[in-house]
Amino acid sequence: MRTQQALPGRAADRRRWLRPRRAAAVIGTAAVAVAAGAAFLFTGGGSDPSGPRALTSDEANRLAITRFRNYEARGRAVTITVPGTAGGLTVTGSVDYRSKLGYGVVHGTGRDTSSDGLIEWTATSVFVHPMANAPAHAPASPPRSGWYSRPLQSSGSALDTSLAIALKLGSDRPDNAELLPQNGATWWGRDQVDGHRVDVMTGPSSPGRSGTAGNVRYWIGSDGTMYRVRASVSSEPEPVVIDFDTQKYLPVKPVPGVTPTR
Repeated sequence: MRTQQALPGRAADRRRWLRPRRAAAVIGTAAVAVAAGAAFLFTGGGSDPSGPRALTSDEANRLAITRFRNYEARGRAVTITVPGTAGGLTVTGSVDYRSKLGYGVVHGTGRDTSSDGLIEWTATSVFVHPMANAPAHAPASPPRSGWYSRPLQSSGSALDTSLAIALKLGSDRPDNAELLPQNGATWWGRDQVDGHRVDVMTGPSSPGRSGTAGNVRYWIGSDGTMYRVRASVSSEPEPVVIDFDTQKYLPVKPVPGVTPTR
């Protein structure tokens, strides 16, 4: 995909955006693998003294519908915290789970601002708009120009891994509740996220990847609503964290050159 013409004085920013920092991702394809009717996130997290134990029928049903709840809602507001040994990144924005399209603003944490700016992404492409003074929240209507594009990396980038995971947290149908406990999904404990009482559950093993049960961690409400997902990236000491409803959801509008999935 050809990049658009660079803005004057943005050459250094363009190089930083088009060559994201490398990281070896545990999840391989930087996405949630969906197979055999079950939801699989190759993710990780710390231990919880309350668990693990087998899922009850109610818990299995809530885990099975949690990605479908995001699809039902059409989209969710998200904050994606991406770790990095040289400083992390925070993406604040929205994901449209019907069109598989995300949009937001990126800020560096504990690092310089050379990676700051607007971002929009699909399952295959990343579009970036560098900004010297990025706003706290992305504008409702993306700028019409000043965007650069590159392929979304299936592995090797902590940022791209996080973006891919965020897109895959919605599904147009529930997963198979019976297969989840059969393949190792468990209950780990209870918690609160932004005032919501939640159960913390881990997902099952991935097909063909024995021993991966327990590498998933979801924070799920009493109606199956997903409030947090935590995912490990092998080269980073801290996990990727995706929090939902951290601000008002804004419908995602495509930037020039983006074709949403319908």
